[in-house]
Amino acid sequence: MKILMLGWELPPHNSGGLGVACLNLSRALAKDGIDIDFVVPYEAKHENIKFMHVLSASHIDPLFRFGLGAYDSEKVEDLIIPDVHIPNAISKDQISIRQIQKTYCDFVDEYLMEFKPDLVHAHDWLTFEAGILAKKNYGIPLIVHVHATEYDRAGGNGGNPLVHEIEREGLVYADKILAVSNATKRIIHDKYDIPLDKIDVVYNSLDEDFLKQVYRLDKAQYKYLEALKSRGYTIVSTVGRFTIQKGLTHLLHAAAKAIRKNPKLIFVFAGDGEEKHELVNLAAELGISKNVIFTGFIRGKQLRDIYELSDIFVMSSVSEPFGLTALEAAHHGDVLILTKQSGVSEVLKSSFRYDFWDEDKLANEILAIAQSPALKDTLANSIRDEYRKISWDDVAQKCIKVYNDIDKHKQ
Repeated sequence: MKILMLGWELPPHNSGGLGVACLNLSRALAKDGIDIDFVVPYEAKHENIKFMHVLSASHIDPLFRFGLGAYDSEKVEDLIIPDVHIPNAISKDQISIRQIQKTYCDFVDEYLMEFKPDLVHAHDWLTFEAGILAKKNYGIPLIVHVHATEYDRAGGNGGNPLVHEIEREGLVYADKILAVSNATKRIIHDKYDIPLDKIDVVYNSLDEDFLKQVYRLDKAQYKYLEALKSRGYTIVSTVGRFTIQKGLTHLLHAAAKAIRKNPKLIFVFAGDGEEKHELVNLAAELGISKNVIFTGFIRGKQLRDIYELSDIFVMSSVSEPFGLTALEAAHHGDVLILTKQSGVSEVLKSSFRYDFWDEDKLANEILAIAQSPALKDTLANSIRDEYRKISWDDVAQKCIKVYNDIDKHKQ
């Protein structure tokens, strides 16, 4: 079966978890014999990707370098980047997501004039218009894969009306919708009036290479944290973009409540984003700056070292469709505290859970784990048993079943 996969990023040229999920899903599908052409909107080398063909829709550099990652729906029209090499279809003076999407659609249109895949699998709103084009103009079945909605990115409120409209059109035109959690399925049904039987849930999993690696902590990287741990401090970490969606101001308020009762708590905020200065100032206002570390954006070994040093991982999101970072933290032995508004909490039942706004409960859960090594070990072992039961191979099998059902209906 030939699949045209439409995505916005692939590692190492990604700004977050969407590219990671697309890569691992595609690898698992290829293992089961699916022939994939994967279109990205930029031009870059993907030397480690041998299992599918990666096609570039334009000659611009990877988009996250320009602040146009897969999560930046607020920057649809207004980002100006002079003096970069760009195709004729994009203005020489300005790049916007809308301009890149037009070029992306033009590329897919030209592709489909020559090649006829069995179906199109489009990831998130950024590629939905190209998927709709394939269905309307060429009669190719369309699957849309929803990793997040604009309601998630906006923290449950508002968002970009244009993005909402593109999402709605993609969901309506799709032959089948894949959602990364039941929470996302409910949003698609409630906010966009899509029938529940049109939506299948396929959870994300962990990269098999990530699972197989024998990990050794770089002791030179975070000596300060290691020294604090040797003195009895508990390390609490969170990883992600500093946006309203992630609920980080609530986490800081909970941290202040917990630190007042247990000063031997260190909170590590790994990431960057528009809320960075607000969070740094809030930590100062709460009088906990000496207990809070902001690492900036990190990836690769630096990120894995944070997981390895951390005792507790908190996902404080207001709305998190899934949350791959929680699986990564669990693999490194972290105990997890997750909001009930995160999709990954549907999979990892042994985590502590709370409502994103309940700062008192979060503080109490942090204190309970920090004060009981036995509880910490029990939770970490239970979580490890749970995440090992899910795999990208299982996700691929569910996708292939959807592919086959659509193919039979087409015939």
